[in-house]
Amino acid sequence: MVAVFKERLRELDPGYATFEELQTLQVNLGNLCNLRCAHCHVNASPAGDRIMGPEVMEKIVGFLSRRPGITLDITGGCPEMNPHFCFLVEGTRGHSPRRMVRSNLTILTEPGMEWLPPFYRDQELVVIASLPCYLEENVDRQRGPGVFGRSIDALRTLNVLGYGVTLELNLVYNPGGPFIPGSQRELEEAYRAELLTRYGIRFNNLYTIANAPIGRFREHLEATDTYERYLTTLATRFNPDAAPAIMCRTLVSIDWQGILYNCDFNQAIGQPITGSNGTILTIDNLDEAATTGTELVLAQHCYCCTAGEGSSCTGSLA
Repeated sequence: MVAVFKERLRELDPGYATFEELQTLQVNLGNLCNLRCAHCHVNASPAGDRIMGPEVMEKIVGFLSRRPGITLDITGGCPEMNPHFCFLVEGTRGHSPRRMVRSNLTILTEPGMEWLPPFYRDQELVVIASLPCYLEENVDRQRGPGVFGRSIDALRTLNVLGYGVTLELNLVYNPGGPFIPGSQRELEEAYRAELLTRYGIRFNNLYTIANAPIGRFREHLEATDTYERYLTTLATRFNPDAAPAIMCRTLVSIDWQGILYNCDFNQAIGQPITGSNGTILTIDNLDEAATTGTELVLAQHCYCCTAGEGSSCTGSLA
């Protein structure tokens, strides 16, 4: 029997189960995507119909203009496919010291999307790019035939524009099965050597992220009768050193409708932040949701963030 995650945190320190300080605003622009990856926790696909509109984006721009110093983390789905993507990026320029876009890379190779890499550069966006392995067969098995080759083409384009050298380009590794990532430092060294030697590609950092047992990945686990085993693995590898730094203590996630969550995983399974009276909080209540000491919405899938070296949207924690 796996212990309740929230109780595990409270045993270490009751404060670990509460919000600390807003440092990152993560904005999920919807579940529309040009890929349909097997591990996707938001079930994104070309059929995605949850698309953030400009009304919510205007409120995000307004909040960041009033609260300088907060990192903006733009994700999806494939965020670049949102028809108002440029509106959000251009509107937040000058309001956030660090603006990141999470790209699946292949979108840069789609017909009609050639403008994206120069747009990243001109807007000085940090690019966080999904590349779950440096081996073609592993990537294509997880994300679809031809994805690796298209990703390499996109990385080369970004390198030509200065990404990986003068502009920040970070890659994301996630496991291809029900296991947790190995050493982030060692994986980064392997990625750097393999990508440079084979393809001449440079990047800044590698982030290792554990797969949360939700969405399509949970469906796969249940279909192969490995869900309980994976959850037990995560709980067994619980790392107390990672607990104080879990991302939900400093991050708030916003969905396409403007509803607030403690993280993108909670957003994917519909566990929003609620106020003291039990009402669901939205972008209009962001100050309340980001109050120091507010109880976090936690569940068993949160074990993925404290297993091994720990896991977050910017890599390992311990």
